[in-house]
Amino acid sequence: MEMKHFASLVIFGVIALLFAFRFPERSKLEWQPWNEAYKEAKKKDKVLLIDVYTEWCGWCKKMDADTYSKPDIAKLINKNFIPVKFNPELKQSYEVNGQTMSGPELLSMLSGGQRIGYPTTFFLSTEKNKVQMVSGYKGPEDFAQILEQKIEWAKSK
Repeated sequence: MEMKHFASLVIFGVIALLFAFRFPERSKLEWQPWNEAYKEAKKKDKVLLIDVYTEWCGWCKKMDADTYSKPDIAKLINKNFIPVKFNPELKQSYEVNGQTMSGPELLSMLSGGQRIGYPTTFFLSTEKNKVQMVSGYKGPEDFAQILEQKIEWAKSK
């Protein structure tokens, strides 16, 4: 009988140790909706990273799979930016400094009226109302370098 209790204790102990020392979860991007993210960026004085995409865009899906899914990219973005996924083709309203905009209007504001391709990533400093734009698909190595540059830009704003 004592041997059964001992074996149960050992099994319980091993299971407890496995749960105590489980591997950390992979970093995932914490995408936020525009209206909440914009308010948070203003409150925390952080730069918005805005991934502009469409449902039909193959390169957008490739960037999601190849770049945004990488734990080191997600960690860099989550720490230094407020990430937003923005599809200008959706019928939604977006708030900017008390003004309500449609998707196309917000895209025009971000791009300065320029036509853009998809994907395009915008970096918006709400404090200084400055925008920087990076067009096209970027692989993880290139995007990591871009993120480091934008982190430095955010510090100097």
